[in-house]
Parts: sequence; structure tokens; C-alpha cells
Amino acid sequence: MIIAILKIIGGLVGLTFGADRFVGGASAVARELKVSPLLIGLTIVAFGTSAPEMLVSASAALKGNPGIALGNAIGSNIANVGLVLGATALVMPLMVQSQTLRKEFPILWLVMLGVFVLMYNLELTFIKGVLMLLGLFAFMAWIVIDGKRSAAMGKPPEILDEVSIEAISFPKAVFWLLVGLVILVLGANILVDGSAFVARSIGISDAVIGLTIVAIGTSLPELAASLAGALKGEPDLAMGNVIGSNVFNLLGVIGIAGVLSPLSFDAELMLRDYSLMLLLTGLLFGLCLWQGRGGKSEATLTRSHGILLLAIYLVYQITIVMQSLADQAPVSA
Repeated sequence: MIIAILKIIGGLVGLTFGADRFVGGASAVARELKVSPLLIGLTIVAFGTSAPEMLVSASAALKGNPGIALGNAIGSNIANVGLVLGATALVMPLMVQSQTLRKEFPILWLVMLGVFVLMYNLELTFIKGVLMLLGLFAFMAWIVIDGKRSAAMGKPPEILDEVSIEAISFPKAVFWLLVGLVILVLGANILVDGSAFVARSIGISDAVIGLTIVAIGTSLPELAASLAGALKGEPDLAMGNVIGSNVFNLLGVIGIAGVLSPLSFDAELMLRDYSLMLLLTGLLFGLCLWQGRGGKSEATLTRSHGILLLAIYLVYQITIVMQSLADQAPVSA
């Protein structure tokens, strides 16, 4: 058990460090190849923040633990709203631009409902996985086109503020790109191995491990980036990060699991966990919409809202763990 716990910790550290090196190296390589900063921000950075979830999903599916893959995707989305935005708003109130309410939120809702329809019969097939991945490519195409349009109008997208392209040589950039990718893969494999062992040892399902330990771990890059932005006086970046990451998780993470390891899953994952994701996202949208009423150009996610989101997330985590343990407890005669 101790070795498994060390694997989980090591895997999470590897994912965090690997993602940082991968994004830095890829951005530097793109710069050397004369790729515009706009495309770097909208593609490489967007993919890099969701790389831990995607690689964990692929590793879990290939190792025969698809429950971790699905739990990771849904659990990470819940963590992004409840934990990441809740904690960030607690540090500093979040500014939400009206454009986010008009464009990004509707797209996230469309994706959530579309994935819900595809998974409604409790089966994730190869074809459904392919459809989700095609949806991800369409989403990336849209953000690139929209980003170019915004740049042409003199309004570069917020994600560009996150791009910090290191001034390093091309060989060094390639080196860190490859090192980051290798560490990401190793970290994902180690994390899945450790998580699966812990799940078997304490008698809870792979899906619950995915919804708790793995989901929190793979959301650490988003949490770190959002908190850093808040401390640097740029808390408005967190909302865009979370919306983009949640779209990537649903289409990319679940899509990869479907392509690599088609499966059937328990109805509880949809009734309890996917429903909570919908409700929590709806609550977030409602809070922002209420704050932005009256034609305001932006809304504010306050500290009290952050406390509410964090409280809901904490109760949810405790509930699913206690419920899983209770289900495994022997029934006395």
C-alpha cells in the first residue's frame, strides 16, 4: 500500500512537471518554426493543460481500467468548477467577461449535453469515441478561427496572456518537448498503477478513484495556474482556463477512452456524477448571469460564491467515498 501511495504521489508530480516542460518546449519549438503566438496559445497551451487527463485516460483504458478514465474526465470537470474556481474566487474575486457568458458558456453546455446524449445508454463505443474526438477537432478549429478574428479586431484572446515562450535554442526546446512528453507518459502510467492498486485494496471502484484522487491530481495544473493568476492580479484568466479544460476533458478524455477501450458503465456515473457536473456548471453560470444583469460588461464571482462552490465540492467528495465504502461493507446476518 505504501508503494502504491508513493506511486500516486510520484505520478502526480510527474504529470505536473511534465505538462509544464511539454508546454514550454512545444511553445519554443513553435516559435522557432515561425508559428504565430496566437496559434501557440490556442492549440499547444490549450492541449497542454489537458494533457495529464488525456494521458491518464489512455493509460487507464489500455491497462483495462476504463472506470478511472471516465471518472477522471467527469471528476476533473467537477473539480475544475468546485475546487479550482472556488479556491481561486476565495483568494480573489473573479472577473467574468460578458463574451464568456455569450460564447464560451453556451459551447460548454452544448458539449455537455451532446456527450450526455451519446452516453445515455450507458455504453461508450468506438464510434462514439470517434465522434467526440471529431468534436474536439471542431472545437479547436473554432477557437483558432475565433482567435484570428479577435486578433484582427485588436482584441487578442485571454489565453495569449498565459503564453510565456522561453528564449531557448531550438535543440534545447526539442529536448524539453520530448522530456516533457516522456515524463507525462510515465507519470500517467505510474498514477494509474498506484490508483488501481489502492482501489482494489480498500474495496472501492476504479470510477470512484478516478472521481477523487485522480481527478484532483490531474486538475492540479489548472488549480496552480488559476491561483497564480489570482495572486498576480489576473484572476479573470481562471474562467477561460476552466471552460476550455472542461470541453477538452469531455471530448478528448472520454473520446480517447472510447476509441481505445469501448465499455459499459454503471448508471450511477450518469445519475450522480454527470448530473452534479451539469448542476454545478449551471450554478456557476447562474451566479455569473445574476452578477452580470443589467447590461454590465462583466460579472464577478465573489468570495462567498467561492465558499459555496468549495463546500459543494467537499460534500460531494465525502459523499462518494463514504457511499463506496458502505457499499463494500459486509452485511451482517
